Amino acid sequence: MGKISNQTVLDKLNQQFGDKISLAAEPYGLLTFETTKEDIIPILSFLKQDEELKFNFLTDITGIHYPETALPIGVIYHVHSFVNNVRVRIKVFLEEINPVIPTATVLWEGANWMERETYDFFGITFEGHPGLYRILNVDDMTVFPMRKEYPLEDPNRVDKKDFFFGR
Repeated sequence: MGKISNQTVLDKLNQQFGDKISLAAEPYGLLTFETTKEDIIPILSFLKQDEELKFNFLTDITGIHYPETALPIGVIYHVHSFVNNVRVRIKVFLEEINPVIPTATVLWEGANWMERETYDFFGITFEGHPGLYRILNVDDMTVFPMRKEYPLEDPNRVDKKDFFFGR
């Protein structure tokens, strides 16, 4: 099994996509960068299909919510090359009202459930998804509970009072 460096991955991405890759960093050794919703599928396709890189495994897709920023909804992708023993994290930020991004199910069928869960908790629509409906919450739920505009706990619950936890 070979191992390529984060710099090799970044160099190939910059050569192929140029300024469509931004804010590249290596927190804790994990190559992380941002791109746009228009460029995410071509970048994921390149990472998967490139003969040297071979990012053959989609580890995770999830969402984040930073309500204080201009583009507050984020979709985070983690992909792994088992051949080269390297991982990459890609972030795409979207508008808060009607966030839409293309589906990754065109590349990995395993993206299906990950995208459903991200939709269920963050309200992100994955355009082209074969069956985007709630996966963990009740179907008639009208909110997306992982967004920060909703409280973590119901303040009326008596079993969640601080004194029960020694606070």
